[in-house]
Amino acid sequence: MVNFNGTIISQDDCKWGQNRAFLYGDGVFETVKIVNSKILFLEDHYFRLMASMRVLRMEIPMNFTMEFLEEEIISLALKNEISSSARARITVFRNEGGYYLPQNQTVSYLIQVVSIENSHYDIEDKKYEVDLYKDFYISKQLLSSIKTTNKIINITGSIFASENGLDNCILLNDSKNVAEALQGNIFMVQGNKLITPPISEGCLNGIMRKQILQIAKKIDNLEVFEEVISPFDLQKADELFVTNVIKGIQPITHYRKKTYISKIALQLLDEINKLVQN
Repeated sequence: MVNFNGTIISQDDCKWGQNRAFLYGDGVFETVKIVNSKILFLEDHYFRLMASMRVLRMEIPMNFTMEFLEEEIISLALKNEISSSARARITVFRNEGGYYLPQNQTVSYLIQVVSIENSHYDIEDKKYEVDLYKDFYISKQLLSSIKTTNKIINITGSIFASENGLDNCILLNDSKNVAEALQGNIFMVQGNKLITPPISEGCLNGIMRKQILQIAKKIDNLEVFEEVISPFDLQKADELFVTNVIKGIQPITHYRKKTYISKIALQLLDEINKLVQN
C-alpha cells in the first residue's frame, strides 16, 4: 500500500510510483517534429537516442531499429489525426526495480504526440527578451549533452523567466560561460562570424544545432566557429538566436540594454525550410 495525496491505495494502482524515470530521473527522451507523416531529421534523432541509452548503460532492445521507432511514432500521430503537423516525444526509461542500483538494464518506452500550428519554420516579428539565469549552473560533462529526464535547471530557469517577464534565459556552465538557452542551443553573430559553444562546454548536442552548423558553413562570407562564449561577449554581438527542432530558429531581440538584428537568422531559416521540404 502507498499514500497518495492522503489516500491509502494499492501500490498496483500507482504504477508510476515504481517508475525509475519518476523516482530517479533514470530515463532519456527525444522530441521530434512531424510534417506530413514524416519525422524531420529522423536519423539524427535516432542515433542520438541510441547514444544516450548507451551512456546510461541501458539495454537496447533488438527491435529498437530506426524503422520500428518511426512506425511507432507516426502510427500514433495518424491515430490522433495530427500527422500533418505535430510534435512527438519518446521517453525511454529503465524498468522498475532497485534503488540507485537498478535490478536490471531493460527498458520501456512512452510516446506522446500533440498537434502544432505550423508545419514549416517561421519567425514571429515580435520582441523576444532574455537574461542570464545564475541560480544554478550546467556541468561541463557528457551527461549535460544528452536529453535525460532530469531537467530541473530548465524548470527552475523557466519559472525565473516567467516571474521576470522574460521569454527565455541563457544558462551558464560551471566556468560561468554561456552553455545554451532554456529551450535550445544558442548562436551568436559578430560581424561575419557565427559562433556557438562547443559540446564540451556542457550544451545539448542539439539536432537543429547540427543542421545550422552544416548549412552555415556553405554560406559565403560567413565563418563558423565552435568556441567559448562569455557573458560579456553577448553584448558585443550583432545577433543572438536560439535553435531547436520544434521552433527552428528563435531570434533574440533584447538582452539587457542591447537590441539585436535578425539578418543571418532569417537567412538560415530560409535554408532550413528548403532542406525539410525536399
